Amino acid sequence: MYDKFKQIDTKELNLPDTIYSRDIEGKVFQGIICQCLAKIEGVVLVGGTFIDSLLGRDSPERVSGIYIEQDPKTHAVSVKLEVNIKYGVAIPDKAEEIQNKIVEEISRFTGLHVSSVHVIFKNVVLDQVKVSDELEAEENFSKGF
Repeated sequence: MYDKFKQIDTKELNLPDTIYSRDIEGKVFQGIICQCLAKIEGVVLVGGTFIDSLLGRDSPERVSGIYIEQDPKTHAVSVKLEVNIKYGVAIPDKAEEIQNKIVEEISRFTGLHVSSVHVIFKNVVLDQVKVSDELEAEENFSKGF
């Protein structure tokens, strides 16, 4: 019986190729982006935070201010994020820092190409310590008159 198989050329057998697939949910990208933003000074996400999302205080499907589009054909990811920037920080420099960090981290962790990173600066925020110091100085000044 085994003699019949010895005569068969294995090149004649057409076995189907193994198909490997992986899907990466949007929350994974959002988590990576939140970690990137946490390492960058002078910017914060608009709206809720990743922690709010984890605690169920935000939409379960996305972190507010981070939007992800995946193209499975080209294995590419497009990112759009909305941030607030601290007053006094140069926007072009900060945009470049954010974009480079996000591309680096997403590519490293997922192996996917990042086709675009669109950063939208929604608002300017003041440093809370500086604001309270200025309010205190104004109060002291007004008391002097």
